[in-house]
Amino acid sequence: MQFLIGRRQGASRDELVANWFANHMPAVIAAQKQMAANNGTVEPRYIATLYSPVPSGEQVWDGVAQIWADAPFPREKEPHGTTPRDAFQQKARPYVGWPTTEYVVVDGDLPLTPNDLNEPFPCTRSGFLKVTTILTANPGTDHGALTDHWLNVHAPNVAGVMAQVGAFRYALSISQEPTVDPYVGMAELYFPDKDALRGYLELYKSDGIEEYFDNEARLIFRSITEMVGIP
Repeated sequence: MQFLIGRRQGASRDELVANWFANHMPAVIAAQKQMAANNGTVEPRYIATLYSPVPSGEQVWDGVAQIWADAPFPREKEPHGTTPRDAFQQKARPYVGWPTTEYVVVDGDLPLTPNDLNEPFPCTRSGFLKVTTILTANPGTDHGALTDHWLNVHAPNVAGVMAQVGAFRYALSISQEPTVDPYVGMAELYFPDKDALRGYLELYKSDGIEEYFDNEARLIFRSITEMVGIP
């Protein structure tokens, strides 16, 4: 489940992030653990990525919260935060869940050092440069053909170039309901630094995936920090 987060008008990014970490994540951690215990399901994972400010200043999204679960959450009757329940939701625009299926193409390790002077989680991690691309399909796209090309042609192409520059993790999240959700999927690539990203951009050659996407609607974000709620 993806929850794309953007701040309300009049709220600063710093306000959003501070309240996300301090006043929202602990409650989500407790709720997800309790839900798993009540339902007898596998304990979920919960991680939030903070998108760095974009050069234009037009920040469509400030980050994304991701919860890994056994099944999609029910569709909301109204967006979360329509009536704010905490200080974070007072700063964030109302948001909804986006059910996706994750495919981990390159499974490199990410650093994780839980807090030792406070509660272990939520904690933060850095030491990488993450590039997230959020994609919209062209009208009339054959989603089966798109998924096939994405997984069997484009993903191996990307992974091969990543290996040449030392990039270490690549995950695809593809919408479970592409005709309902505004986005068809999201790609997350992790690089050790800007030089590796620059090398990747120089070496990458198109495999035709672009024909499926509305390139004018494509969103690209960089990140250097993740907030880890449940690892």
